[in-house]
Parts: sequence; structure tokens; C-alpha cells
Amino acid sequence: MKVATTKEMRSLDQQAIDEHGVSSLALMERAGEGVVHIIEKTYGIMTGKNILILAGAGNNGGDGLVVGRLLMQRGAKVTTYILANIESLTSDALANFIRYRDLGGTFTTAPPSTLQNILKSLKTTELIIDAIFGTGLSRPVEGMIASIIEHINMSDSPVISIDIPSGLSGDTGEILGSAIQATQTISLALPKRGMFFNHGITHSGTISIADIGIPPSCIDNTPIGTYLITGSWVYKHLPDRPHDAHKGTFGHVGVIAGSVGKTGAAVLASQAALRIGSGRVSLAIPATLNDIVETMLIEVMTEPIPDISARAFGSASVEPLIEFSNKKTALAIGPGIGTHIETIDAMIDLIPQLTVPCVLDADALNCLAKNITVLDRAQSEIILTPHPGEMANLLGCTSSDVCQDRLGAATKLSKKTGATVVLKGARTLVTSPNQPVAICPTGNAGMATAGTGDALTGIIVGLISQGLSAYTAAITGVYLHGLAGDIATAPHASVGMIASDLVTSIPEAIRTISTTATGSLNHHLPTHDVRSGT
Repeated sequence: MKVATTKEMRSLDQQAIDEHGVSSLALMERAGEGVVHIIEKTYGIMTGKNILILAGAGNNGGDGLVVGRLLMQRGAKVTTYILANIESLTSDALANFIRYRDLGGTFTTAPPSTLQNILKSLKTTELIIDAIFGTGLSRPVEGMIASIIEHINMSDSPVISIDIPSGLSGDTGEILGSAIQATQTISLALPKRGMFFNHGITHSGTISIADIGIPPSCIDNTPIGTYLITGSWVYKHLPDRPHDAHKGTFGHVGVIAGSVGKTGAAVLASQAALRIGSGRVSLAIPATLNDIVETMLIEVMTEPIPDISARAFGSASVEPLIEFSNKKTALAIGPGIGTHIETIDAMIDLIPQLTVPCVLDADALNCLAKNITVLDRAQSEIILTPHPGEMANLLGCTSSDVCQDRLGAATKLSKKTGATVVLKGARTLVTSPNQPVAICPTGNAGMATAGTGDALTGIIVGLISQGLSAYTAAITGVYLHGLAGDIATAPHASVGMIASDLVTSIPEAIRTISTTATGSLNHHLPTHDVRSGT
């Protein structure tokens, strides 16, 4: 599913008007109808319910006025506050104000005394509709409207934002002065990029998409560089499991991982590769740790590799690792290998000599940060899977810099290295040269625990071993990883889930994808409701 910037959405609207003869008023009417349909689907019949609508002067306010009129026609008790002078309404918003007024709709316009009236209405309303600002907001929210937003955010009533929470940047997710904390955001035609970055993640609540009548051909033919991964897309790209298959059909994964005190990372990555469907998994482990991991693994084969006195990989490990690696279908390198100076030298020596696709994670990335140009000599497809701290090391910046512009950081590293990049975190991103950016909607705060990144490494390398390209495996892997985390969180709550719970839930994630792939696209959008704490 495409994710639009403000400019891209404006272009789509204009294309529908200019090339397909869809009037702007018709788009606004369809937007209101779509919003009301989703509200009724979520909250039930609106007859007799007290609804409060906050409308601005722009087209977002016009959408809110359509919603108010349609809810009135369904028997709801609608009160609308127009936070602007009537003379300042856009032409389409004004047309829908007149329709709302002529139907007998209750409204109040924007003098300062409006604030006290709104505070009284907040005490009795059952549902708040936020139609103050849309995606075009570019200035900080101040004064009375900022105060109104603050009081809305303190309300116990559900808040529905139309298109994007007011006060949130449609492109970056930054708060422009003050922003609505939505229970649900009903985005029009396409989700907006800002909903998946920065504060947009926590302020958007549950996300749904309303069809507003833009012809599908407009959306299909418009180049948009950012996509939201959907379960239906992932289902189509799951590796086949033919009835006459054998273990060799699904590849042989090699995992290079572990050092003293960090054998768990090696175990989690290896088990995840098996759980995602790899035919065989072999773990290359420092020789002095081999007996330890053999007691922890049943189905995974191990290969002891000559190590150094620090019980980690070193220069003597390189040749055995090359022999181990180039006989495999795909490789995962890095979980728990440490950053001993000899390990760093070994990884920088090893990686350019490998000939099979490699997923580089964790300490492999920290080793590469010492000499990232080594990737210029790589002979195979490379996937880099940093968290923000590791990304900062690779780019020579700070974690704060990365978090301020996750999309920019991921794109920069991908262009710099030619690799597919998975930037982990809330709304994990996948970037690759000459490919669209993919945003992962699955996952939750329970996954902020040691070892879940190692599990992701195992999932991605396991998918590559079964024939997926690096880019496709990364996209499929991050979605299934997040979904497995969502499933694992259910019985444990987010505070109690551990990485091995996620690994155990991988098959259930695949089953879930297979049974829901024909469902609504809205099923695959984020469902974290910040206001209710679920």
C-alpha cells in the first residue's frame, strides 16, 4: 500500500479532478461518507449519541462538516465548533458549511469565548471528531487552538482524527506546536507518511483508510516512493512449500555468531532461521564455546571454529569461516560475536571473500563501522540490519540524528553501501538502491527486549535460503517478525515477553498471514491505541 507525502496526495487529488472529472466537492463528500462508514463500523450506530466536531477553515474542516451533516441525518446529536471566521473558509468547506447549517446543524464560530463552550461540550460528548488541520499544516499551532488541543487530549472520550491528527506534520510526524492524540485516525485515500515517523507513531492511534473516490488508476500510475507492507503482499511472497520437497529444497543457512557471554544471540538467530522454514541450519561458533551451545540446540548443527584466548573469533578463524560459509545458501553474521580488536580484523578480512548472500547484524555492524568501505569489495548481496545506535556508528553521526530522520538515515546508508538496509525500531524501515522504501506496520513495545534483533536476523536469512531476494526477504521478514512479536505479546503482556517467545510464535505468524491474506487492507494497519493503553 502506497504511503503519500503531502505533495504526492495533493497531486493525486488534482489528477482525479483534471483527468477524470471528479469534482473537489465530490471528493469531499466521499471522504465524509468514508469516515462515517468507519466510525459506525468501529463504534456502532450513531443514533442519539452526542458528537463533538472541531473544524478548521481548510478542506479538512470541510470534511468534518460533511461528517457532521451525515451523522445528523443518522440521528446523532452533533455540535460543531468552527475554529475560524466563516469568511475564511475555503470554497468547498464553505459549501459544506452551508449544507450543514441549512440542515439545522448546531455550530459556533471562533471568538475566544469558544474555548469555554468547548470545555463544557467535552464533558458530555461521546465522540470527538478532529477536523481542525489536515496534512498541509506548516506552521506551529498556537493560542486558543493549542489550548483546545491540550484539553481534547485530556478528555476521556474517543478522538477520531480525519486524515491526520491535527498539529502533526504530514511528512515527518513532528509535532508543530501542539498535536491531537488520536484514538483513531481515518486517513483519506492513502495513509500519510508522517503517521509512521517520530510522534506520528504514538499520536495516530489505530489507522484506517477511507476511499474518497480517487480512481485506482491514478494511484497505480503515480510514482510514490514509500510503501506500507501489508499482510496480503507478504502472503504472496512467502516461499513455496511443494509437496515433494526435502530439506535440501529449503536451503542451508550458515550462522556465524557468539562469543563468551553471548551464546544466547547465536542460539536465537539459529532457531529463528529454522522456525521460518530453512531446511538446515549450521552454527559456526568459537571452538571453546561449542560444548555450551550444543546443550542448547537440538536441530541446529554446530561447527567449532578456532578462536582466541578471549573466546571469540580472531585471525585464525578466517580461513575456516570462509570454508564454512561458501558451502551455505545464505549467511547471518554478527549476533553476539563481540568487538575484540582481533574479531574486528577477522570480520573485515572475511566479508569481502564471501560469495553467498549475507545478513550482517549486531557486532558485525560495529566491526564494519571501523572500516565500512570494506563493503565496496563485497562479492555477494548484503543486508544490513542496524538499530539506531548501530546506524549512527555506520554513518558517523549520533543516535539522535538517526531518530530525527529515520527515513533519511536508512536511505543514505543504502546508497552509500549498495546494500539492503533494515533500520529497526518503531515502524522498521527497509530501503534498497532503486527500490521503494517499505514501512513495517507490525510490532509493539514488548519487542524492546534483548534478543529480538537476533531473531529478525535468523528470519531474514532463513527466507533468503528459501529463494527470496535480499529486498523481498527483508520486507517479508520484518513483517513476520513484528507479527510474531504481536502474537507473543498477547499471553505475556508487553512487559513480560522475551525473545524466545517471539521465536516460538513465528509459525503462528505465518499461519495468521495465510488465513487473513484475503481480508481488508485495514486489518494490516497499526492497531496500537495509545489513549486506551492497549
